Amino acid sequence: MLSHSYPWTGAANGGRSAAPIGPPLAERPGRALGEEVELFLSTYVNKVDRKGRVSVPATFRAAVADQSFPGIVVFPSFRHAALDGSGVKRMEEMSERLNALDEFSEEHENLGVLFAAAQALSFDPEGRIVLPENLASHAHITDSAAFVGLGKSFQIWEPSRFADHQATLRERARQNGTRLPPLGGPVERRRG
Repeated sequence: MLSHSYPWTGAANGGRSAAPIGPPLAERPGRALGEEVELFLSTYVNKVDRKGRVSVPATFRAAVADQSFPGIVVFPSFRHAALDGSGVKRMEEMSERLNALDEFSEEHENLGVLFAAAQALSFDPEGRIVLPENLASHAHITDSAAFVGLGKSFQIWEPSRFADHQATLRERARQNGTRLPPLGGPVERRRG
């Protein structure tokens, strides 16, 4: 990764150094050698102050603590009135996948919009971010925000909208008999 491509990565620009900090990955709990684990779990509802600041859950901050950018990356969801978010490593992975597409294809152009709308939001000393007005407006967030863990990524919702969405998902999963696929292969649809 080049610092001129991502200005927040260089120590000279106020970012963290790319040098490893702490014990090797194999000695860190929940990590295997060569495997990065960025896991966002649970749902947290936090207040948004009048300046648009909201505290990012400590477990979410911990999930991105060893990344090159001290914050999160957030963009408007393609599917919901919510925000999709992750650490910068996930965005770099998505960029690599986008670059595998034909540069002039409609699919490349459609997915490229995601990067145009994405915003890198750095943590302040209290672990808060400032939620930009355009992102808050997209998700209808005013006085509180629900941070929803989705494993490798997360979403930020207006809490009552998320409660409705969650109820819909639970009912759909129950009706469809949704289950996780086995490791290494797709799951067969349950016939009813």
